[in-house]
Amino acid sequence: MTDADTTTATTDWQAWQASWDRQQEGYMPDREERFRIMLDMVEALVGTAPRVLDLACGTGSITARLLARFPDATSTGVDLDPALLAIAEGTFAGDERVGLVTADLKDPHWPSRLPYVSYDAVLTATALHWLHKEPLADLYGRVAGLVRAGGVFMNADHMIDETTPRINAAERAQRHARMDQAKRNGTPDWAEWWRLAAKDPALAGPTARRYEIYGEHADGDTPSAAWHARVLREKGFGEARPVWCSPSDTLLLAVK
Repeated sequence: MTDADTTTATTDWQAWQASWDRQQEGYMPDREERFRIMLDMVEALVGTAPRVLDLACGTGSITARLLARFPDATSTGVDLDPALLAIAEGTFAGDERVGLVTADLKDPHWPSRLPYVSYDAVLTATALHWLHKEPLADLYGRVAGLVRAGGVFMNADHMIDETTPRINAAERAQRHARMDQAKRNGTPDWAEWWRLAAKDPALAGPTARRYEIYGEHADGDTPSAAWHARVLREKGFGEARPVWCSPSDTLLLAVK
């Protein structure tokens, strides 16, 4: 075993998971509520032992909550970020219910890397807003091909209605004020969290590689929930609508 292997084996991956959750909750204090509703809808539509694709899985936040609630579920996580995947790999090491795949969702051939050709549910949260509308619509078409008949796709993300600019501005100002307060209270923001990751011996290399891939941050489009629902129906889903929302975010559910 190399020194790198030893470092990775002794890293407290659960602590990194908790740190990631805390950082994300600084931006989304209702994050756990979104996950709860998402899993409620999984249970309602596809049962308690689903085969799930955790799309743009990051550290595996959805997968962790899925398995805690539904022990008979299985999950395939797919992402490109080496650092977040390292945390996921450490967290779920030895759990046969979980598989992890490295793939670029902008590559049209990424579904060929998956272990299954269809899934009961494809779930994603706060991960696809770095895509612009055209590649996101293309991605939705490929997702539709992976969801079985009667299966579901859910995306919880920033979905902004541009027809309400005054509401949007007021909500954004309040949200950012709360984020600033969370930072003053000791919650690491996005930049600080990545600075800490870069200093950890187990994550320094993967973090450097993720910056080579993404740069500082990637910003795509945040179209409205109506846009998402329309495109998902155009790509092959029979029904699509929001099942939860906050002033800035929406959990959109589509049924094949």
